[in-house]
Amino acid sequence: MLYDSLPQGIYIIHENPEWIPPFKEAFDRAGVSFSEILLTQGGISLDSIPPQGVFWSRLSASSHTRDNAFSKEYGRALLAWLESYGRCVINGSSVLELEVSKVKQALLLESFFKAKGYEFKTPQTLAVFGKTDLINAARNFTKKLGNKPFITKHNQGGKGLGVRLFENIEEFRDYVESSELELPIDGITLLQEYVESREAFITRCEFIGGKFHYAVRVDTSNGAFELCPADACQIDSLDSKLADSKVDSSGDSKAESTKRPALAGAACEVGAGDKFSLRKEIDSKSPIVRCLEQFLAVHNIAVAGIEFIESVSGDIVVYDINTNTNYNSTLESKIRQSGGVAAADRLVSFLKEQFDKQ
Repeated sequence: MLYDSLPQGIYIIHENPEWIPPFKEAFDRAGVSFSEILLTQGGISLDSIPPQGVFWSRLSASSHTRDNAFSKEYGRALLAWLESYGRCVINGSSVLELEVSKVKQALLLESFFKAKGYEFKTPQTLAVFGKTDLINAARNFTKKLGNKPFITKHNQGGKGLGVRLFENIEEFRDYVESSELELPIDGITLLQEYVESREAFITRCEFIGGKFHYAVRVDTSNGAFELCPADACQIDSLDSKLADSKVDSSGDSKAESTKRPALAGAACEVGAGDKFSLRKEIDSKSPIVRCLEQFLAVHNIAVAGIEFIESVSGDIVVYDINTNTNYNSTLESKIRQSGGVAAADRLVSFLKEQFDKQ
């Protein structure tokens, strides 16, 4: 179908139907109608005028893992068309480029912190292009880190893609030379310092309309992150991964694995509800929140989940911006039951407010 024939309305632009039900429930609770643009098909006529409405982009860096590798490119075309006619786009073209590049996220965060005089940090990171230089680059990087552990991740990530912890360069060399090597979809592998947390949790701040909504504590005591509705990523050392791979299919025995909390991508949804709890001591007046709200305003990001870790040295290290954020369903239910406003409900209110301004 051609999207220029759509009626006026609120639209969610996405490529993964599995992420939509919690938002549909929130729209239903509010009595607000919406439609979807499933960006795995369709097209646009460049000389046609786009429909009026509000267009919320939920395009994801992990689309290629669902056989939707071109959804990013479809999104670039669709958002450019909408924006060229001045339509209200929530998380537009520039935000999509941020979503699909952790390099860009790190650079923009670090430059913003320095420009504004904030003492918050981003992890030391090396971006390696292709496979050829991976081992030599990692060897030099670990020397710079004082031979401390480091992690890898994919530049175009999401779902914890490529996130692994390596205790030393020998482990990494074995991994690169093994069949387990996961090459990123864009060819860019990130080598990143392992930041040890003061306590076994990370914090994710949710922002709606560019404003702070709540902060979530995500328990990492078992070394795992719940990353999306359908997938979980466990951060293990290479040795433990290899040990686990040797377990027989009966599952009667399992080698001990060394699990450590580590930096990962997007601890967004779902899993054991007790992993997620509100950090009520963090509010709109907290320095990190004020800083991140300013950052979002500068870069025209309306909806995002931003993760940080509090290190053993006392630093706040910001390491992930997720612009197609999902909310933990168990935590959201508890908030509603206690009389609070769940993030999904606030998001629907925000979209309706934007639509009413049309």
